[in-house]
Amino acid sequence: MAPAERTDVERSLGRRMGGAAGLAALAGLAWVARDVPAALGGRLAGARAERAARSPQFRDGTFHNQAGTRTMVADPGRNLLRELIFGKQKRRPSTAVPLLRPADEPAATGTDRELGVIWYGHASALVEIEGYRVLIDPVWSERCSPSAMVGPRRLHEPPVRLDELPRLDAILISHDHYDHLDMATVRELVARQSAPFLVPLGVGAHLDRWGVPADRIIELDWSDSHQIDGLKVTATPAQHFSGRGLRRDGTLWSSWVIEGRSRKVFYTGDSGYFDGYAAIGAEHGPFDVTLMQIGAYDRAWPSIHMFPEEAVDAHLDLRGGLFIPVHWATFNLALHDWSEPVNRLWAEAKARDVRLAVPRPGERVVVDDPPAVDGWWQSVA
Repeated sequence: MAPAERTDVERSLGRRMGGAAGLAALAGLAWVARDVPAALGGRLAGARAERAARSPQFRDGTFHNQAGTRTMVADPGRNLLRELIFGKQKRRPSTAVPLLRPADEPAATGTDRELGVIWYGHASALVEIEGYRVLIDPVWSERCSPSAMVGPRRLHEPPVRLDELPRLDAILISHDHYDHLDMATVRELVARQSAPFLVPLGVGAHLDRWGVPADRIIELDWSDSHQIDGLKVTATPAQHFSGRGLRRDGTLWSSWVIEGRSRKVFYTGDSGYFDGYAAIGAEHGPFDVTLMQIGAYDRAWPSIHMFPEEAVDAHLDLRGGLFIPVHWATFNLALHDWSEPVNRLWAEAKARDVRLAVPRPGERVVVDDPPAVDGWWQSVA
C-alpha cells in the first residue's frame, strides 16, 4: 500500500475510533444521569397547587418564611469557591466514625412512658415514643444528590440497613433538599413499610412521582396536625428554603412536634434562628427532648442554618429538656471543620447548664437516662 493510501486508511480508522469513543462517552453520561430526572421530583399541579395557593405561607407562586431572609449574604473579600478548594479547614474525620447497632430488643409498647431516640447520622433518626416509632428525614443513599455518581458522599455507613428497621408508624420529612429527602430511600420504605409519609405542603408531588400511594401521603401546612391513634404530629414553622432543581421554594419546609399522651419531642428540620422558636415553645412546650440542627452553618448563610450557640438559644426558647444534636458528621456540606459543630455545642451547653447527649450513629438514647457526653468524636476528628 502506498504511503498516501496508508495515511487515508489511518485517518478513516481514527475518525471511526473517535466516533465510537464519543458514543461510548455519551452512553456513559446517559447511564450516570439516568435517574436524575426522576430524582428531581414532581411539580405542584391540580388540587395540590390549589391547596398550596390557600396557604398563608404561599404568595407570588412560592412559599415564604415568616420574615424576609436571604439564602446567601455578601461577604466582601471572601471567595467561597477558593475556600472550598483550598481552605485549611479539616472537613472530614481522620479515622472511621464509630457506629453502634441498636440492641435487638423491642421498643416500649402500649402506655409505657419510655422515650428513646436513635440517631442514624445527619438528620436521620428514629423516635420511639409511647410504643410508636417515627422515622425522621431518612437518607440511606451513598450520596445526597440527584445522581448516584456525583455529589456529597457519606462519611460513614448507615449503622443499620433499611430492612433492619422495626415497623414504623410514621415517616416525617422536613423539606425536599437531597440530604433530607432521598428518592431511593423513599422507594425502599414504600416497599418495606406501610407507614404514612407526613410532609410539608407540596412535597407530596415528589412522592407521587416516586410511586408512593396517595393514601400514604399526608401533606401539612404550618399548625396542621395529624393523629395516628394516640400519637399527634404537628407541622410547625422553620426558617429555611426548598428546591431540588433550578426552581426554588415550590414546596414548604417545616419543623415537627411529635406528641404522645404524656411525652413530647421537637425536631427543627433545617432552620436559621428566629423568634418562631419561642412561639412554638409557648404553644407546644415543654419538650422532653429536642433534636436540633447544629451543622452546615456559615456566616455566608446565617439566616437558614443555625450556629451551634443559636441552637442552644432555640432549645431554651422551646423549653426543651434533653438536647440531641443532628445534621452533622455524615455529609460534608459546609466549610467548617468536621468536629467544630459539636465542640462548640458542648462548650455552650456546659456554659448554660443544658442537658446534652451526643450519641454515636446508631446509639439508642433513653431520654430519661441519657449517656454522659464522652467526647467520642475527638478521637476520630
